Amino acid sequence: MAYTKDQVAHLIDHTLLKPEATEQQIRDLVDEAKRVGTYSICISPNQLPLPDGVELGEVKLAVVCGFPSGAHHSEIKAREAALSVEQGADEVDMVINISDAVQNRFDAVQADIKAVRDAIPGAVLKVIIESAALTDEQIVAVCEAAKAAGADFVKTSTGFHPAGGASVHAVALMKQTVGDALEVKASGGIRDGKFASELLDAGATRLGLSSSQAVLDTL
Repeated sequence: MAYTKDQVAHLIDHTLLKPEATEQQIRDLVDEAKRVGTYSICISPNQLPLPDGVELGEVKLAVVCGFPSGAHHSEIKAREAALSVEQGADEVDMVINISDAVQNRFDAVQADIKAVRDAIPGAVLKVIIESAALTDEQIVAVCEAAKAAGADFVKTSTGFHPAGGASVHAVALMKQTVGDALEVKASGGIRDGKFASELLDAGATRLGLSSSQAVLDTL
């Protein structure tokens, strides 16, 4: 399909997750999100509450959890997510315990997700599965665990893992697995409109982009 800039902009989580991100960069991120018309901004929890005077308007606020490794106790992830929501987050993007996933401990993956789900019942929960580090069978099983735990989205990648970011194959497999029960977010390595369009065609309904304007300019 052909997508317009406005169509794609409304599906973007405009993202800044560099650990050295400054308050001014957060202000600039919000300004750009409002100007471009992205769905949300996505930031790290240490950036909450937002700087004084920053108004999101219609832009939603997404915050990562257990990021980027996922190697945190479930109780810590749950509290981190709850605190982010208390400080204004509309959505939480949590990283699964990837160690459990690669060892096929899917009951543990589901329990980890459910701990966060139970801590933020009123917020949107996206589950980052780090698809490039998993086999197809593991992607399917983790998506099924996310669905069983009550998540709202499954998401491809943190963008920080050496195995890589989003792929059309992973998005299509994730969409095939969750059907209409969950949405799919593609993130990691999306740098032009052609790739973004391919991911949307494969079933993604949200895109995580750090270079939103540059991607939109290539549509």
